[in-house]
Amino acid sequence: MTRYIFITGGVVSSLGKGLMAASLAALLQARGFRVRIRKFDPYLNVDPGTMSPYQHGEVYVTDDGAETDLDLGHYERFTGVSARQSDNVTQGRVYQTIIQRERRGDYLGATVQVIPHVTDEIKAFATADTEDLDFVLCEIGGTVGDIESLPFMEAIRQLHNDLDRGQSIFVHVTLVPYIAAAGELKTKPTQRSVRDLTSLGIQPDILLCRCEHPLPESERQKIALFCNVRPEAVIPARDAKSIYAVPEQYHAEGLDREVLRAFGISDAPAPKLDRWVDIMDRQLNPEGEVTIGVVGKYVGLLDAYKSLYEALNHGGLANRVKVNVKWIDAELFEKGDDLAASLEPMHGILVPGGFGVRGSEGKIASVRFARERNVPFFGICLGMQMACIEGARNTAGIPDASTTEFGETSEPVVGLITEWMSAEGLQKRTAETDLGGTMRLGAYPAKLTGNSVVAGIYGTSEISERHRHRYEVNAGYREPLEKGGLIFSGMSPDGTLPEIVERPDHPWFVGVQFHPELKSKPFDPHPLFASFIEAAVKQSRLV
Repeated sequence: MTRYIFITGGVVSSLGKGLMAASLAALLQARGFRVRIRKFDPYLNVDPGTMSPYQHGEVYVTDDGAETDLDLGHYERFTGVSARQSDNVTQGRVYQTIIQRERRGDYLGATVQVIPHVTDEIKAFATADTEDLDFVLCEIGGTVGDIESLPFMEAIRQLHNDLDRGQSIFVHVTLVPYIAAAGELKTKPTQRSVRDLTSLGIQPDILLCRCEHPLPESERQKIALFCNVRPEAVIPARDAKSIYAVPEQYHAEGLDREVLRAFGISDAPAPKLDRWVDIMDRQLNPEGEVTIGVVGKYVGLLDAYKSLYEALNHGGLANRVKVNVKWIDAELFEKGDDLAASLEPMHGILVPGGFGVRGSEGKIASVRFARERNVPFFGICLGMQMACIEGARNTAGIPDASTTEFGETSEPVVGLITEWMSAEGLQKRTAETDLGGTMRLGAYPAKLTGNSVVAGIYGTSEISERHRHRYEVNAGYREPLEKGGLIFSGMSPDGTLPEIVERPDHPWFVGVQFHPELKSKPFDPHPLFASFIEAAVKQSRLV
């Protein structure tokens, strides 16, 4: 029997529901259960693919090509279970599906309404493809009281009644703020949040209370009394030293025990937390440190590079070193800031993905600095394209090299990708195609040159990595670029699309068209990030 855990949030946003869901799933998994996590997003966008990173943070891409919420990255990193398109649904997608059915006449003339049509669609999403699972955790985005989330709240209320007794529970994440002037924690926001939730017909079984200070037993009893839960089901959740310390911390507070108790499960084995203990040991007891300069466009909001930041830390775990990430706005180099002064202290330079012309010349200048100064360089997606443009201009004798993404150019080293092969067959795009969901998305295979640097890093000549891009390096420029020392060491299986470039004569210089950060995990660091940080460690000993 598949059991369902519905996770809601109250008082304020950004309490960490996604991290809580990932940690609870990891604890259940550590007890031997099969888990999957799903995210319900109440906004009207069909997916976050066209949303600004400043609005929404990064777009997380799954193997099957879905552009999803960044919380799915947490889910994958904590459980190792590959997310898929069916694990994230937005209100926009729900309404799009319903309207398409209405236009086809599928409702046979019936009046289409929020109840039952919208709520039925949400329930169908929650329960689809769950036969082989022990637990499905469903996180509801937003906070209780939001107008947008009401259909989702109603849907999980209905689903709780549709399922057998004991087959689903509600976990509510809330805030117990500390009022410094009074010198005490306040439980009233939690009480009001639970009251709002119960007014919607949902009685939480467990409360996870975010607080900056220890939650006294008296306050715990008070919350339990006013919120109609057992005192043991009021779980304090203080800030942790690291997100990877959260599973152990929640286990110590009894979260997984209370969840199993709510389901009537008393014979579950104790969780095996060895890998989380090892991760924290590596993180808290490093044997050195390195500084990585990330020269990007969205450095004002670190959630825009969430998976990248975590993958760099994973590379540090693999090498047992602390990774200090220095976020550098590429646009500053175009406004006269001293590039050398900013980049000389770096042990490695990374240019990440992005869209648009802003900051591009600063990124190209950063690539040149890394190449000429022999500083380890890692270019991802747009970063690889910038590396190819820099190589074309400065080592291949093509001074006008550019990309059509930034406007017309006589030397399109990077251009719009118009067709490629996917699992569904030949895909075609034009400049007039809608922006949403039209990029080369999801996992694609690549073949590596046998004696290349990257083949040695991966330990194989065939790989599969996740993509999210609309522009591609023009393979027609391969010969001059390779004469200039930039080798095409990874190509699509049909040999038409460049996937990886490298400079074999450089200490570490790799550019990839895909996003390796999306597949990195703390207990299984991506080999490219592990190797990049290893090169940065060597660089730190030279300066």
